[in-house]
Amino acid sequence: MSAVLIDGKARAAALRRDVAAGVEAFVAAHGRAPGLTVVLVGDDPASAVYVGSKGKATREAGMISGEYRLPAATPEAELLALIAALNADPAVDGILVQMPLPRHIDSDRVIAAIDPAKDVDGLHPVNTGLLVSGRKGLVPCTPSGCLMLIEEAIGTIAGAEALVIGRSILVGKPMAALLLNRSATVTVAHSRTRDLAAHVARADIVVAAVGIPGMVKGEWIKPGACVIDVGINRVALPDGKTRLVGDVDFDGAVKRAGRITPVPGGVGPMTIACLLANTLKAATART
Repeated sequence: MSAVLIDGKARAAALRRDVAAGVEAFVAAHGRAPGLTVVLVGDDPASAVYVGSKGKATREAGMISGEYRLPAATPEAELLALIAALNADPAVDGILVQMPLPRHIDSDRVIAAIDPAKDVDGLHPVNTGLLVSGRKGLVPCTPSGCLMLIEEAIGTIAGAEALVIGRSILVGKPMAALLLNRSATVTVAHSRTRDLAAHVARADIVVAAVGIPGMVKGEWIKPGACVIDVGINRVALPDGKTRLVGDVDFDGAVKRAGRITPVPGGVGPMTIACLLANTLKAATART
């Protein structure tokens, strides 16, 4: 048996087309395009690449892309003042502060300063509370994309045994809430979980988001399970080159799973697509 690969690139492309069509309708109705502003503090190379990709995708969807690149030494008070200004700007529908922030800045304070209605990362405590209580709000992009891939791959989730490996506010915790809201039976595991293999072996759905290369062994996977690998880890090869791998031992898992996301090309493309969808959603809700 060999698993069917879940094509995140194709699903993300379809979502981006839907968003672009929605933006056209929004412009026709309101005479302006939705606006997404991204704030980057510091010069982390990976973060700079992500910010550039987000800006390009925003413009391709027909939305207005704003960008602030601040020095790493920017005082926290200055960043909070910028966020306050963006909260008050009617042309800005979505605000995203790129993480991680420099150590002298309190990330929780920054996230809490963003208007929940413009929090397209879905991390504000208000949006977290709405998600946990099963009410409508802005949902973190990566788990939202994972849910779309799962539902498209297997249909109904109700009653399924779902295992989320990882407990971050970015992926693990919101992913568990999303699955629970779809009536799955959800277990949350992490790097300190005892007998992780036994938990994996019971799961109809496995979402791995722990950041440890190959932590989930292929032989643990329940035959026919749906495996969503959120991990993106760069590992060194014997010849001195590097390659990207996930948190799941893909070569082993593909022989047992029913559906599985590759790394790269699985979950990654969905994150930016869902960011665009959140921005359109935020703009529509504010009109």
